[in-house]
Order: sequence, then C-alpha cells, then structure tokens
Amino acid sequence: MNPFLAPFKTPFGSVPFNLIQNDHFIPALEKAISEAENRIEELKSIENPTFENFLVELEKSGRQVGVVAGTFFNLNSAETSDELQQLAHEFSPRLTAYQNKITLDEKLFDQVKKVYDSTDLESLDTFDRMLLEKTYKQFKRNGAEASTEAKEAIKKIDEELATLKVTFGQHVLAATNAFELLITDEKDLAGIPDSVVQGARETAQSQEKEGWMFTLQYPSYVPFMTYAENRELREKLFRAFASRAYGNPEQDNREIVTRIAELRAKRAALLGYKSHAEYVLEERMAKTPAQVQSFLDELLDLALPVAKEQINEVSLFAAEKGAELPLQRWDFSFWSEKLKKSKYDFDDELLKPYFPLEQVIDGVFETANRLYGLTFKPNQEVALYHPEVMVYEVYGRNEEFISLFYADFFPRAGKRPGAWMTSYRDQYREGTEDFRPHISIVCNFNKPTSDKPSLLTFNEVKTLFHEFGHALHGMLSQGKYQSLSGTNVYWDFVELPSQILENWCYEKECLDLFARHYETGEALPEELLEKVKQSATFLEGYQTIRQLSFGLLDMAWHHRNDEPVADVAQFEQQAVERTALLPGVEGTNSSCAFAHIFSGGYSSGYYSYKWAEVLDADAFEAFQEKGIFNAEVADRFRENILEKGGSEHPSVLYKRFRGKDPALKPLLKRAGLV
Repeated sequence: MNPFLAPFKTPFGSVPFNLIQNDHFIPALEKAISEAENRIEELKSIENPTFENFLVELEKSGRQVGVVAGTFFNLNSAETSDELQQLAHEFSPRLTAYQNKITLDEKLFDQVKKVYDSTDLESLDTFDRMLLEKTYKQFKRNGAEASTEAKEAIKKIDEELATLKVTFGQHVLAATNAFELLITDEKDLAGIPDSVVQGARETAQSQEKEGWMFTLQYPSYVPFMTYAENRELREKLFRAFASRAYGNPEQDNREIVTRIAELRAKRAALLGYKSHAEYVLEERMAKTPAQVQSFLDELLDLALPVAKEQINEVSLFAAEKGAELPLQRWDFSFWSEKLKKSKYDFDDELLKPYFPLEQVIDGVFETANRLYGLTFKPNQEVALYHPEVMVYEVYGRNEEFISLFYADFFPRAGKRPGAWMTSYRDQYREGTEDFRPHISIVCNFNKPTSDKPSLLTFNEVKTLFHEFGHALHGMLSQGKYQSLSGTNVYWDFVELPSQILENWCYEKECLDLFARHYETGEALPEELLEKVKQSATFLEGYQTIRQLSFGLLDMAWHHRNDEPVADVAQFEQQAVERTALLPGVEGTNSSCAFAHIFSGGYSSGYYSYKWAEVLDADAFEAFQEKGIFNAEVADRFRENILEKGGSEHPSVLYKRFRGKDPALKPLLKRAGLV
C-alpha cells in the first residue's frame, strides 16, 4: 500500500520512511493533486466567498501535495539515487503545472478578489490579514490578470525551469562525486593533519583501494587546500572543484544557467517587470535592485581597501617563506593559514580536539535550553531515511511538545554538498489543535574514524550553530497557517535567526558548556579562546569581498533582459571584476555550480547573507548589553522573531524586538572594517 494515501499512523505523524518506495511518489503526487484540484473546484463555486469559508479552505487544499513534495525533495537532496533523480524530471514539472493551474485560474482569482475587496482588514488579526494580502498578491504577481497568451507562456516557462533546475543540481552532485584524488606516496601527505589523513585512508579502504583518497566533499577538500604542502596536488584539487559542471560534456551546466536566466527574465517581462530581480525583490526587505546594488556597493567600498591590505600581507608573508608571487587561488588558503598561525600562534587543528561532534550537539542543545527552555530527548521509534540520521523530541519549559528534530551530519554519495535546514512539516493550527513542526538540519562533517570521534573545526561549529538557528525558527513557530509559519518569511530576513546564533560560539559562557578536549576532558583554555577572538577579524575584509562577489554575480544574472549570454565565463568575469583579488584561473567557473541561485531559492537573493549580517550584529548587541543568556532579551527575540514567522513585515517585527531600526555600525565594527 502507498503510505501517502492515508494519514501517517506513526509517532507524532512523522514520515514513515521505512515504508516509502520510490514508485510511491508519482502516484501519491497525482492523487494529492487530484484531491486538491477537486477541492478547488468546489471553492470556485461558492456564491458568497468569505475569509473563513474560502480563503482558509484554499490554504488547506494543497496540504497533502506539500507532504508528498516535501518528502520527495528532501530525500532528493539528502539521500538521492539514480532512480530518484530520474523521477525528479517527471515530479517537478507535474508539481509546477499544478501550482500554475491554481495561480493562473481566473475564476479562482475572482473569488480571491471578492474576499479581498469585501473584507475589513482591520477586523483581522495579523495572521489572517497577512494570509489575505499574501494570497491576493501571489495571484496578481504570478499572472492571474495576464492575457491568455501570457498565461500559456508562463506555464511553459515554469515547467521548463522546473526540469532545468533539477538537471542543474544533478550535474553538480555528479561532478562532485566523480572526482577522486588517490594518493599512494606518503610524502604527498606532508602538512595534512593526522585526522584528515586517517579519514582519507578509510575512504580509500571503503572503495577497496590502497592509499589515501581525497574528494571534493568539503570535509576532505577544505583541509587539503588549507594544509597540503604539495602545491601541484593543491592545484589539481582546486581546478577540479572550481570547474564542477563546467566544460565536462556529461555534466556541463553552461547552457542550463544561460537558459534559466533567460527564462526567468522572459517570465518577469510577461508579468510586467523589468527583470527577474525586480520581480523577486518586490517581496523582500530590500525592495528594489537599486537598493541591493547600493547596499553591495557601500560594503564593497568599505571592505575593498581592507581586503587588498590583507591580500598583500599574506603575499609578503608567503614570499618571505619562498613562495612564488603572485599567489594563485590554490595557494591562498595554505599561506593564509600559516600566517594566521604565525600571528596568533594557533590554527584550527589546535581547536578541533575540543569540538567532538557529540559535545557540540550537547552544547547547542544547552544553548537552546538556556535561551528558550528547550530540552531534547532522543527518539528510537521514528523511522529514518538513513541509519546515520538522529531524531529528537523537543519539549518546552512546561514539558509541552514543541517539535520533532532530525539531524543528519555526514557526507555520502547521495547527499548534495553544503549544509541546510529544511522541514517535513511546518507548524499550523486547525481549530484548537496545534500541529507541531518536524524540522531537519543536514550537514557534511567529517565522519568518525577508527580511533577518533568526528572532530569539528571552529568554522564547522559555527555552521552547526547557524543551521540550528534556522531550526529554532522552524521549531518555535506559533502561527496559524503553514504558508506563514516558521521560516516562511522574506528571504532577506530568513538568515537572521541562523546568523545571530553564530555569535554565541565566540562567548566563553557558551563555550564552557561543551568545548572540552575529547581525550582529557580539559575545558578550552582561556588563551585559546582569546586567540579565537583576536583572529575573528582575520581576513574578514577578504571574506566580505568574496561574499559580495557572489551577490554581484547573482544580480548580474538576474537584473538583465532575456538576451542569452554568449560566454558564461566572460559574463561572470565582467560581473565580479571589481572583487577580483587573486588571478583568475582559466577553465574554472562559479556560476555552473552556484546551486544557491540556480537550483535553490536564492535567485536575486544571495545579498541576503550580508543583509542579515547587519541585522544579526545589531540584534546581538541587545544580548551583549544584558547578557548572552538574559531571559528578558531571549523572550523578546523569541516572541517577536522566532514565533511570528511571516505574519508581519520583518521590519515591523525587528523594530518591535530591538526598539529601533538596525544600524550598520555593529557589523562594520565586528568585521574590523572600521
């Protein structure tokens, strides 16, 4: 029996992964869509549509479609297979066609408009008002009032985009998995930390090969580029990483990225917008491409002189040690790490023994407990999609159930690179019942070896806190409607809860909760913590420019007309030339593996990482003023930010928490740019 065709009779209504087969997805999607469309036909025939009898029911109509689609896409990201990837080419266009059938339906929009025109907005609470306004805007913005010809064109564009985005992601994953660097001469391991070498040995053994296997997965790639003394091998690994899905005929994304950008521009034009960016930003805090460009330019002007000084400092240091100048891209991490060690007398390898994964998990849980009264209880009964996944029941101060929390930490062939938070069920209310969310974070940390636990770098500790911040946003939701709960907020606001939590990683009061040596139990020494703080702004100018380059590249692709890009590499070079601090490398390209904007949800929105840094630096000052675990500030942040989801404009929510608009100065101060 197809488990999607009946309510889940599982603990907390969790997804029964143990019962789901790949051949269940398409029939389940078809059935869910059919039921949703039948319900919508009923809603279209209501003679006197009201907020309650029409709009609330419209919100509920696609709930089962969301369950099937959410499960499918989450598995396709975290535990995919050839069969699942093949299914995606059928699944995504079918889902897109269903969504377009709703938003482009004139009669359905007429019903929405009747409710919108006849409802006194002041009589509604914030959740109801936002649902009405958002639904009305969604129909208008997606072509409900467009001509018949335009609607047909939009449908075709969206279906093609759905397929292209799937193919883009599959190419990046395949290119990442395809490359392997097998080292058989031990001298080529010089400089690489023992724990990384051991992991490479076990990776090789898992493939029944002799030697040490390095891959393009971050836990393998990053330490190799940072520590390996063999410059030729660093170059080889860098070129493989930086050319993923670029140039290889089997996985080439060049035509795909140009086609995606072209289709997005055409779609925006059909809807009356000058560009895809203008269309997207209408529903963002930044509002317009001009404001995003101004924001990026302001930060660029401030950071560029600092970044150039930092590049020069690393270059002079490297030259003194005999390096050839100018430094190449495969040299920079290596020499900057050596300079960092020279300046601050420590490197990330000194910190790793204090950050075994299990303790960091305990630490982030304890942080959530001290801030928001949450406790986490392991669950052995909820079905898993992979044996490495862990599941917890989350409870509040009064023992009330808050959420299910899934955690998936290690890389594997079926998981895309990077780290992200997602949900299997967003929180919502129906009558008096509060349906609590099922939240997941997915990362790619080093696996334990035969003689060591999984030891995290400090950056990986921040990554875990970052994704857990997103998870808190999802778990603590107290909304009415799924489409407005949890992380369903403006895209340039969604990173605030994640990025603010990274700040706790620099605070002794927080680190004392979990940073202990995995062998001796010794707490992280005070002098090491001070070095972490002293080095916090090390290369921050360079890192800021790197982030800004991605934001500028995103805007270049999406604030333009629909004229095809003739040469992806040349287009990219022109888009980011102001941020070029190191020599370019022929045969490499960022766009073709830029999943955030081409297969994820960040198109015209990559700037939001820096935008949210302004918010998080300003917001964290409120905690610093009264204590990082101050109950009054934490409650205010929870009640005004974490619980509210997208029920009000984020500027209103932020000002209610902070008492003022965000200021840029705290970020500049934290980053050492002033």
